[in-house]
Amino acid sequence: MAECDLGTQPKVQVKHDWYQTDAAVVITVLIKNVKADNLTVNFSQTCVQVDVKFPDQDDINIKFNLSHDVVPEQCSYKITPSKIEVKLKKSEGIRWAKLEGEEADLPKAIPIEVPQSSGPPAYPTSKKGKDWSVVEKEMKEAEAKEKPEGEEALNKLFQEIYGKGSDEVKRAMNKSYMESGGTVLSTNWNEISKDKVEVKPPDGMEWKKW
Repeated sequence: MAECDLGTQPKVQVKHDWYQTDAAVVITVLIKNVKADNLTVNFSQTCVQVDVKFPDQDDINIKFNLSHDVVPEQCSYKITPSKIEVKLKKSEGIRWAKLEGEEADLPKAIPIEVPQSSGPPAYPTSKKGKDWSVVEKEMKEAEAKEKPEGEEALNKLFQEIYGKGSDEVKRAMNKSYMESGGTVLSTNWNEISKDKVEVKPPDGMEWKKW
């Protein structure tokens, strides 16, 4: 692969354009009716040189000093009646800000590391430094400290007794509750197992079967 000739600039000014994809850069050189025998395109890692010979006019020599490296072995070109299309394979899948020249003065993208977390997501907030995992923990602790009252407290107590009780305790509670129509709840299996549990409505109330 020949390196770019850094000699004289072409006498004839030729228009060109370029565009890019994620993997390649395509340069379009607007020269009409170029024959393949009269065209030479040399690729190097940092430069492309296009030389066109004409029998009845000055030769055209164009060089492109690329802003990023390419892979010469994977570069190519083709001729159409109105132009020469040069396709360059990028060495890196990055976006070029310009075709030629150094890009050292351009700001580089800084990769952002996203920490992995097994907890709940940190939702956006107007206050900086808000840790939602701490907030969730505080809410759970507050709920645990809240003491139920009235019927809710009684039901919770019965649930704890039933959950921690032995099989006899559970049988006693089930039998007494069912046979008494929900008016008696006992944990003493020895007493409950002897006879059918009678209905015992609260004072001032009368039990009726519907």
